[in-house]
Amino acid sequence: MKVSFIGGGNMGEAIIAALITRKLAPPGDIFVADASVERQEYLKQKYAVFTTGNNLEAAAMGETIILAVKPQQLDEVTRELRGHIHSNQLVLSIIAGKTLAALRQGLEHTAIVRAMPNTPAQIGRGMTVWTATDSASETHRTTAETILGVMGCAAYTSTEGVLDMATAVSGSGPAYVFLFIEAFIQAGQNIGLTPELARLLAFETMLGATEYARRSGLDLATLRRNVTSPGGTTAAALKVLEGDGLSDLMERAVATAYRRAQELGT
Repeated sequence: MKVSFIGGGNMGEAIIAALITRKLAPPGDIFVADASVERQEYLKQKYAVFTTGNNLEAAAMGETIILAVKPQQLDEVTRELRGHIHSNQLVLSIIAGKTLAALRQGLEHTAIVRAMPNTPAQIGRGMTVWTATDSASETHRTTAETILGVMGCAAYTSTEGVLDMATAVSGSGPAYVFLFIEAFIQAGQNIGLTPELARLLAFETMLGATEYARRSGLDLATLRRNVTSPGGTTAAALKVLEGDGLSDLMERAVATAYRRAQELGT
């Protein structure tokens, strides 16, 4: 599998590392273009991949071209690549907010996959939702699913609008979790725990509860009731959280992120 990257930032690096670790592509079959000479040298030294500052040079070498640049850089990249992508090459974009129509028009190319990964992909625990143009063949789709799968879980949707919803839930979601954990740790410190113990308790509780919920087969409401003794400590805490409208707050936050994702795509 020969893979070209246009952009070698954090998410691009996450895919590079996963491709090599999972032995889907040897370093000699990975080609990375990045505007930063420092970044080129870093990727070359760490992964032994081919690096260049020339997007056309990198794009010409891969069977799949992964677009991993910032959204504001896309217009410049598409102008440069337009007319230089072969019909049998797959373009896989992980650029937030940029639609299949925009990519197709900008590149004058039709075999395109658009994906919305999230930052835990950098440790192989990501959640990616993806879709494809009608012109993407079964081979293209299988290739995309394989590449995205090395970052964690990958889910296909035939409806592109779902990617904006995924942006609001899984794309932005790690930040919601980080904020909750941060507040959880601070709350522990406020009642007298050391910062180190508060951090340990918060992280391990989040990890354990999430994995237990995944494995149990029970719905979350049942799991919550099983932990909550009438008149006990958990019931007292949940009364505060529910009384302060935690569910409503989360609903508003996700809905706001969804609207913003839609705006960025226009």
